[in-house]
Amino acid sequence: MAANKQQQVFVLNALRNAFLFVICVASLFPFYWLVKSSLMDDLELFRFPPKYYMDSFRWENFAEVFRAVPFHLYFQNTMMIIIPVLIGTLVTCSLGGYAFARLNFPLKNMWFILVMSSLMLPPAVTLIPKYIVWSHLGAINTFYPLIIPAWLGGGAFNIFLIRQFFMGISKELDESATIDGAGYFRVFYDIMLPLITPVLVVIAFFTFIHEWNDFFQPLLYLNNDSKFTLALGLITLRGEFSTKWNLLMAGSAIMTLPAVIIFFFGQKYFVEGISFTGIKG
Repeated sequence: MAANKQQQVFVLNALRNAFLFVICVASLFPFYWLVKSSLMDDLELFRFPPKYYMDSFRWENFAEVFRAVPFHLYFQNTMMIIIPVLIGTLVTCSLGGYAFARLNFPLKNMWFILVMSSLMLPPAVTLIPKYIVWSHLGAINTFYPLIIPAWLGGGAFNIFLIRQFFMGISKELDESATIDGAGYFRVFYDIMLPLITPVLVVIAFFTFIHEWNDFFQPLLYLNNDSKFTLALGLITLRGEFSTKWNLLMAGSAIMTLPAVIIFFFGQKYFVEGISFTGIKG
């Protein structure tokens, strides 16, 4: 019986590992294809049947990307948006999550339900009204429509994550600090904020990836190519009659590097934050 049980466990573990291996290969294959395409020329890229390996590496494709588009300008514009958006999102969401988790105020549950209900509102519904508002404010072709919303709540889902994290922290810490004479802001800044570092890293990661890859919002509000972000600027590599797809792939590969690097160094906090925010399986 014991031998049969061990054999069953071995078979189940082997099947599980094989399944995970297939999932990993399927997930990484598009990234491999992107990198492979970025190191080829157009003739190799569109040959049939396709090649799954490279005979030679055209590293000069990456240098040509920097010559084909003002990459440094697009990167500067992108960071001018991402940095204030990150700060605004972390500040407003942490304050909102703290208020919903720790403070008592009239109709708190109703306000929280209204905040969470905004998640069910499709972005397409508010697209035209928001554009009209920003147009009347004279903010079209500026970074304001892309930055200011982060300072007005930072997203209901982020507030939910921080609230769930706060709910897992003992309230005795608040009570002890209150007895010692600390106010709400002192409790939040000196005691609570250091404890929610993992969830703040998670939100910062999600926010960075969203803003870094965002194409539609800059396309909607930015008209001058001198203000384009990287995601929007790379589309200029597409010509009217011909497109250098290998350069477009090289530019896309460059754009994936920051996300990979950030996740590599922050994966400890990322996994910990996911585990304690109530969205684990």
